[in-house]
Amino acid sequence: MSIPRLATTVTRHRALHTTRTSITTSRLLPATAATTTSRCLLRGYRPASITAGQRRAFSNTIRRRFATVDDSLETLHQDRESDQVDVCIVGGGPAGLSAAIRLKQLANEAGNEDFRVLLLEKAGDLGDHIVSGNVIEPSALDELLPDWNSEDNPNRYGDITPATKDKMRFLTKSSSIWLPPPPQMNNHGNYIISLNQFTKWLGERAEEIGVEIFPGFAASEVLYTKEGAVKGVATNDLGIGRNGKPKDNFERGMEFHARCTLLAEGCHGSLTKGVIKKFDLRRDSDPQTYGLGLKEVWEIDPEKWQKGLVVHSMGYPLPMDTYGGGWMYHFGDNLVSIGLVVGLDYPNPWLAPYGEFQKMKQHPLYKKYLEGGKCISYGARTLNEGGYQSIPKCAFPGGALIGDTAGFLNVPKIKGTHTAMRSGMLAAEAAYPALSGSKDSEGALFLYDYEDKLRSSTIWKELKQVRNMRPSFHTPLGIYGGIVYSGLEAYVLRGHEPWTFKHHKGDHAATKLADQCTKIEYPKPDNKVSFDILTSVSRTGTNHEEDQPCHLQVADWDKHAEMEYPKYKGIENRFCPAGVYEYVEDETKDLGVRFQINHQNCIHCKTCDIKIPDQDITWQTPQGGEGPKYVMT
Repeated sequence: MSIPRLATTVTRHRALHTTRTSITTSRLLPATAATTTSRCLLRGYRPASITAGQRRAFSNTIRRRFATVDDSLETLHQDRESDQVDVCIVGGGPAGLSAAIRLKQLANEAGNEDFRVLLLEKAGDLGDHIVSGNVIEPSALDELLPDWNSEDNPNRYGDITPATKDKMRFLTKSSSIWLPPPPQMNNHGNYIISLNQFTKWLGERAEEIGVEIFPGFAASEVLYTKEGAVKGVATNDLGIGRNGKPKDNFERGMEFHARCTLLAEGCHGSLTKGVIKKFDLRRDSDPQTYGLGLKEVWEIDPEKWQKGLVVHSMGYPLPMDTYGGGWMYHFGDNLVSIGLVVGLDYPNPWLAPYGEFQKMKQHPLYKKYLEGGKCISYGARTLNEGGYQSIPKCAFPGGALIGDTAGFLNVPKIKGTHTAMRSGMLAAEAAYPALSGSKDSEGALFLYDYEDKLRSSTIWKELKQVRNMRPSFHTPLGIYGGIVYSGLEAYVLRGHEPWTFKHHKGDHAATKLADQCTKIEYPKPDNKVSFDILTSVSRTGTNHEEDQPCHLQVADWDKHAEMEYPKYKGIENRFCPAGVYEYVEDETKDLGVRFQINHQNCIHCKTCDIKIPDQDITWQTPQGGEGPKYVMT
């Protein structure tokens, strides 16, 4: 397919290939008027739908080989191409797409069709990195796209399964005890979906309304004005070897300058971390606390499948001092979503969330459904659990935080898609009039109205109402105390109590020394219901080019091992749900082991950045288009 002629000055940009992968298809947006080469390029070109690791940038630059070190250094610091837009959104999940759609709705209603909304997504295609339970509360979707489920809409989202029955169980090792589902977990009127598939559909609706979507573009740097306001983002360079030097296929990243930048990176976003620190956005909030969600999708025996069944459990296999719980949702055609969330403030470094998940599936409550079935997909991702107390300031000079990157998950309800979408819509409704009334080209905007809208929204109301449930599990009574207090909260207090419990420290600081804790031995997988970790990773479709700098940044691997291994005995190997970290026997080392990072396995869950006790692992974006390629998650 050829690139449309947009202007006489436009030169056709060709794909940058590596020896490992190549672009197989191209999709192009309709041409629009433009006055510069870069703008014509960006408006005319739509990156391909591709598998992870296959995205490569387009450029006028002639491929060349670099002969000297001086040439290499000069190349790494050459100027980047740039483009100017009205709003740049980083992250193509429900929050980012909802913000983009609402912005274009407002602009089109005002007759401002030239209002440019650009969305960058690090995955090779929208949805590739999305993993969630998911039972969606459709309130925000009903507002954003009222005909989303209408029979008269040819583009309706039809892959939904109405929730029909709720079950809540407390598990012991071999039995399950009935618990009354709290009001927050009443799923009447909600739908079981694959959020991965839903995100792809939402992206199509965004494109239809005029949003410019660029999957495979990993935003790796926040750009600032000389006054210190955010003026946009830059994508990372491609074609850099693991030695940090440019290869013969080197391609400089691009800059996207915007009058307003919305960060919608999801939980623990890498750019969000920097912005929160720069503007001290957590000055009035508690530390964030996190959970790690692990999920599989199974195709089960039709005779066992119960359309719309929603099951949640607490207790086994997790120890008393560890927050978390399991789920099982029956959806689609004989499909089951099954998973476990483990609070990352668990104290025992011998605990392995992946091992706990495999144990949970062997419990009779779940095993009876899975036996004879087939696991077709696996994924894992961290989620924010701090709730109301841990929400940072969400507006900053030049932009705002939206969705799970800000932390709007309702933990007792086990839902965050509707709050993420609504936050994106509120940001759009604050940004568009502010931009319409301003002539500043970049970075001067401050969305005061967004903060006000959040505080008067249903997001704030529902999170405040359940604010004390999650921290109630921090008491010496552990899970039992939390269950008792949560029942009191759900049925009696209902959020009206005058007190607010606190999250006192980050999850990494909750970790005890290994010799203070009981070692946990996990059973070998049976390869029928439970599986080894590398088998599960193979179901994620994850892929990273090997010859590139490791995106899991540890300044000194030997120093890291000397600092962590004696105290925690290989906690990295256990908290990672993808087998990225290892301690390999090595007699040449004083410890007898060598720390190793298998970054190709990474599924972008961010657990390492959160849980490592000495906080010396930093997760950064790898090359755009890399990482997992989830299916039905």
